[in-house]
Amino acid sequence: MKKIAIIGATGFVGSAITAEALSRGYRVRAIVRDRGRLPADNNIEGVECDIADTDSLIDALRGYETVISAYNPGWSNPDIYEQTLSGYRSIVRAAIEARTQRLLIVGGAGSLYVEPGRMLMDTGTIPPEILPGVRSLARVYTDILPEVDTLDWVFFCPAARLQHGSRTGNYRTGRDEIILNVKGDSVISVEDYAKEMLDEAETKRHHRERFTIGYKDEDPTHPRKHGVDPSILDGI
Repeated sequence: MKKIAIIGATGFVGSAITAEALSRGYRVRAIVRDRGRLPADNNIEGVECDIADTDSLIDALRGYETVISAYNPGWSNPDIYEQTLSGYRSIVRAAIEARTQRLLIVGGAGSLYVEPGRMLMDTGTIPPEILPGVRSLARVYTDILPEVDTLDWVFFCPAARLQHGSRTGNYRTGRDEIILNVKGDSVISVEDYAKEMLDEAETKRHHRERFTIGYKDEDPTHPRKHGVDPSILDGI
């Protein structure tokens, strides 16, 4: 049976990725804060681990060639900026020490470009209360990952609005620029995001780089919503 380790498997994005992996016949090692939040499934092995405890994380990742990280210390956490950076330093070190081959990271749309030289997080559309978390996740890509040369990593950024919807497969991917549909909306369902994340885990199309995703037509899951609504910028 195929196996994969997922950090943060009970979160909004992590739970969708876990469901997608299970649907493809994977045996999932779910690295979480609370195993009690995991769904009942014989193909899930829950491991409670503090991300800051690198040694324990090394043990949890050992034996897994592919790791997906949906780690987020919590948008309401007052220490989200520092904990995002320290958490990802621990995750990267643990992946290297555990001899993981590929680390796929749930990135954010905040560092994507909306026009040459201007990133989404600099447009003033992101609510100030979550901006520290947005900027720290961007620094994972700009400051931490470029220094990693012993691990094949991928930083996969969702669209600006990441929400529950349908698994359509009707989307496009890109590199560093935010993807907008015909109405100027940047949106993807978490189900389609999870599909593409597992596709990437299996096809290995990207290596030590960032890529992103978005609908090319009107949002097929919520067709009456248009424009980037700052109150639901779940993908940043």
